[in-house]
Amino acid sequence: MRQSQLFTKTRREAPSDEVSKNAQLLIRAGYVHKEMAGVYSYLPLGRRVLTKIENIIRAEMDKIGGQELRMATLHPSEPWKQTGAWDGVDVLFKIQSRTEKEYALGQSEEEIVTPIAQQYAHSYKDLPIALYQIGQKYRDELRAKSGIMRGREFGMKDMYSFHTTQDDFDRYYEIVKEAYFKIYKRCNLDAKATEASGGSFSEKISYEFMVLTDAGEDDILYCDKCDYCANVEVAKNAEGDACPKCGQTKLQKAKAVEAGNVFDLGQKYPKAFGFTYKAEDGSDHYPIVGCYGMGTTRLMGTIVEVFADAKGIVWPEEVAPFRVHLIEITSDNADVHTEAAELYRELTSAGVEVLWDDRDARAGEKFADSDLIGIPLRIVVSEKTLAAGKFECVERVSGKVEHKSLSELIGRLTS
Repeated sequence: MRQSQLFTKTRREAPSDEVSKNAQLLIRAGYVHKEMAGVYSYLPLGRRVLTKIENIIRAEMDKIGGQELRMATLHPSEPWKQTGAWDGVDVLFKIQSRTEKEYALGQSEEEIVTPIAQQYAHSYKDLPIALYQIGQKYRDELRAKSGIMRGREFGMKDMYSFHTTQDDFDRYYEIVKEAYFKIYKRCNLDAKATEASGGSFSEKISYEFMVLTDAGEDDILYCDKCDYCANVEVAKNAEGDACPKCGQTKLQKAKAVEAGNVFDLGQKYPKAFGFTYKAEDGSDHYPIVGCYGMGTTRLMGTIVEVFADAKGIVWPEEVAPFRVHLIEITSDNADVHTEAAELYRELTSAGVEVLWDDRDARAGEKFADSDLIGIPLRIVVSEKTLAAGKFECVERVSGKVEHKSLSELIGRLTS
């Protein structure tokens, strides 16, 4: 894409009412537009990043047998009243229609997915099943904060699985856990699975996936020698205690952001809706339900918080809006433009996503914008590179500079 045709432009200053790093940088770089506290529109660059994140999640959920659907976000009040959540969930947005009927904006989907599953899962032979969606959620947060990481409208992947036994749920949880770790790894994030209270969703222990960052709202204790990790609120240990799992080192305390979770919902929702299945002996049983959440917009904000530097955003390669930022240094020499256009054609023909800065702007402005936008590889075309016969390539994350020919570039970017 030509940057001269890009809908958005960068901003030199962050909005005065934004204190979180992710919101400041995403607004300045033209990824999002703030509508009000806790609500953002995702502009072309932001939509590209969000789509990349969603596709990573989608691929890993499909691999473990998840079946994607799209559930309603405008909910009738009846199922919420049936489970007691209409009056029990304080963040639920409630809407009064002109028809005098009451509706809710979906903040989770248990009240919707359970009756759907009930229509199709009648026998033990129909279970287990795992259904997921990637869509919008709405929560009436009293104090929306942390930019796109805690909002009133946000993107989320939520999956629900239905099982005949607790053992089968436990088996599937381990599969989902590994899939979650794969998602975080593909986003270049190091996540830890922690035990925490189930809150309003479940009376049982839940599991949260935490990414260490000072922007996080949770305090966790973790061991750097094994995978032990617990939320401070439910931990039986304290900072400096010996790790209760491996005993090899002392527990450390850190700030972290919750980047995913899983709840064992037990039989709560099937019982509320009278959802039973026929067991092999013909008897009726309630299925056991698992809920697996992952905020897509929160994950995007977390990536910004973890990797941004003093110059701007630094996107990991797999979620970046483009793979290459092609910088054409404006010159009276027409050969510079010709060379940039040819490189753009060659790279895009090879399947490489390129943002070509073909604007009539000073070199310093282009470099500053490139740092702010955060695309992994910058390739510079100038009179100097023409004379050298090689392109200047700069890695955003490390600042490492290399000079490569066209064939070397194509080989690197397509291998």
